[in-house]
Amino acid sequence: MTVKVIDVPEAGRYEARVDGEPALAGYAQYIRTPELIAFVHTEVAPGHEGQGIGSALVRTSLDEARAARLRVLATCPFYAGWIGRHPEYADLLYQARSKVSD
Repeated sequence: MTVKVIDVPEAGRYEARVDGEPALAGYAQYIRTPELIAFVHTEVAPGHEGQGIGSALVRTSLDEARAARLRVLATCPFYAGWIGRHPEYADLLYQARSKVSD
């Protein structure tokens, strides 16, 4: 099985297809700014659950975020859990930096 993940910016999501099939196997919805990408929802088609589609979406999108020097906000529980199990991606996570004045 070959999973191909592509960024579809006009739809605001990464899409995964399996073995060249036209139907989506899954997608990861995001909101992007020049400095940040927030992953808000991930969905895998029922016929493709448990086949690594979600992991392929996360790994590809995070690798591209790293290459683009974007911080990542993982509001999607799947993304947050995946990053928790793959600490090599934790450095991408957005950390709020508020300045408190005296």
